[in-house]
Amino acid sequence: MEQIRIKYFSDQIEKLTYIDGKSDWIDLRASEEVVMKAGEFRLIPLGVAMQLPEGYEAHLVPRSSTYKNFGIIQTNSCGIIDGSFCGDEDMWRMPALAMRDTVIHINDRVAQFRIYKNQPQIQFEEVSVLANVSRGGFGSTGKN
Repeated sequence: MEQIRIKYFSDQIEKLTYIDGKSDWIDLRASEEVVMKAGEFRLIPLGVAMQLPEGYEAHLVPRSSTYKNFGIIQTNSCGIIDGSFCGDEDMWRMPALAMRDTVIHINDRVAQFRIYKNQPQIQFEEVSVLANVSRGGFGSTGKN
């Protein structure tokens, strides 16, 4: 089992755990009250810093209910946190754009993450023909 060292910046947020035992994603919570007006951008503090296992990265995304509950969207769609972002002051934050006026309270679940192994080193080999069956281009299911 992999181990992640974690530093909490607030004792007002719940400790990290798997989502209700139903998923291998882990919820992240706002560690400060955030008031946003429509059109405003903020980095929502998530109250944790982590030292990921060697060779892993974290993928940070909004929860499925984040837009419905708070009217915010994550501006980078999926945040990638690599293993080098592991210092004592490297608190995770969610870059968010408010689509309506909103208030996010301390301990509100706004994001989730999971860790993935880093991509292995690859080498590109340039060829003139791939020698595979064509599917018909972008967006095609391969059927006419």
